[in-house]
Amino acid sequence: MGAPAVLDALRAPAPVHTIRGNNDKGAWAYSLPTYDVVEVGSHAIYVLHNLAALDLDPAAAGFTAVVSGYSHKPAIDERGKILFVNPGSAGPRRFSLPVTLATLALRPGRCAARIVELAVARSKQVQLTGESREGTHFGPRKNSRGLEAGKR
Repeated sequence: MGAPAVLDALRAPAPVHTIRGNNDKGAWAYSLPTYDVVEVGSHAIYVLHNLAALDLDPAAAGFTAVVSGYSHKPAIDERGKILFVNPGSAGPRRFSLPVTLATLALRPGRCAARIVELAVARSKQVQLTGESREGTHFGPRKNSRGLEAGKR
């Protein structure tokens, strides 16, 4: 995130689960956890900044997915029954990487991810491009269920 104002803006429209990254410095950032467990229905999602810091076996711990983002390289990888997702970065462009986010579709017994590339307008506002990398049309959608509170 880089600044508390970003976190405040994200919290305005919806609940937010966040973890501290390597650019989150200062007193405001020290209260952010280094990892979080987000539970949605029957799914448990482990969220951490740097995948290299993963110190547990996600399958043995009962996780459906692991979400990390240190490299800012968008990626979706299935390892056994666990989905590993790096959503990339939806903030300022990093290196020559695309500006992206990821969505998770959670259904009983199934978790699927999709990388969504965002178009950055000259005014530096992020706008949806209208297609995901897989070519599926998307648009802004409200989550009718909402997220359950993260548990530690």
